[in-house]
Amino acid sequence: MARYTAKHSPGSSAGRVAESWEAQLRKGSLEMAILAILWTNRQYGLEILRALDGKSSLALAEGTLYLILNRLKHDALVGSEWVDAGTGHPRKYYWLTEAGRERLRAMARFWAEFSGDLDVLLDPVMDRKEERGAHK
Repeated sequence: MARYTAKHSPGSSAGRVAESWEAQLRKGSLEMAILAILWTNRQYGLEILRALDGKSSLALAEGTLYLILNRLKHDALVGSEWVDAGTGHPRKYYWLTEAGRERLRAMARFWAEFSGDLDVLLDPVMDRKEERGAHK
């Protein structure tokens, strides 16, 4: 996902609207991203953070990650357990439950359809932008 940057100064009302829009889109996508990271195997918090950190638009604070993981656990979408890693302190590992797998499949289907529909609407916008750059 490309990082959206406003053309307005951060103090302007247009800049705040753009930041709010970006934050809302990001916030709505993080749950799906975290579930997707857990699709193939169980991971502990730092591993999840590193996977998100590799995608700059998905990076988040440790506290935010654990809030989301706790909510997902409360909703029975992920399970967790403490495991002694042999390093002197245990790590809490997370994995998808069957309900989590079903939810992620549904989210992925919706995302694919939704983003495809939006891409169709954005095609003319993107083409005009590219054409403008080519004529300079």
